[in-house]
Amino acid sequence: MKSLIVSATEFEIAPFLLRFNLQQGINHIGTNQVFILITGVGMVATAFAMGQILSTQSFDFAVNAGIAGSFNSNLKLGEIVQVKEDCFSELGAADGSSFISIDQLGFGTRIANPIPYQVLNVLTSTLIKAKGITVNTVHGSEQEIATIIQQLQPDVESMEGAAFFYSCNKLQIPSIQIRSVSNYVERRDTAKWDIPLAIQMLNQQLILLYQTLYEA
Repeated sequence: MKSLIVSATEFEIAPFLLRFNLQQGINHIGTNQVFILITGVGMVATAFAMGQILSTQSFDFAVNAGIAGSFNSNLKLGEIVQVKEDCFSELGAADGSSFISIDQLGFGTRIANPIPYQVLNVLTSTLIKAKGITVNTVHGSEQEIATIIQQLQPDVESMEGAAFFYSCNKLQIPSIQIRSVSNYVERRDTAKWDIPLAIQMLNQQLILLYQTLYEA
């Protein structure tokens, strides 16, 4: 089995890498090949890095792992979600105070759904399923937050997720996106964030997933 693990930063998956003695590039867990791709932050960096690797390598499935902000107050800090639908929420045109999505303009779609992979779906069946948005600028304005909730009802936001799904879908690669909540989407106040907890819980889930997949 050959898999691709994608993260914006090495920091977010460092405990997982340490557990299996992995580094960026090609690795092995037993007889299974695992490719670690650190893309850099943002959808452009993610799409570019994914394009580079997918032009030369093929994979049975891909995993996007990282932290996220939550719009959903029912999600606890450190809680793990599996993003089942993501959205390029800013892709479109402004018309005064109104927003016209790329779908409404007739130039494509801003929604990205993963191609399912049965083995992963079984192993992640107990995870909370979430709706995500992917942004260039994380939300920190009460008015903008209220507007995006009204328009899209997202659970979480990231800066990479939809670009990851888009890249995988273009080459028909099954994929999953797993994220841990590090903060709530509100007026920026880093004192309320818990990134260490989010990373701890994310990596516990990743380690469990790969231990089960590869019986490592």
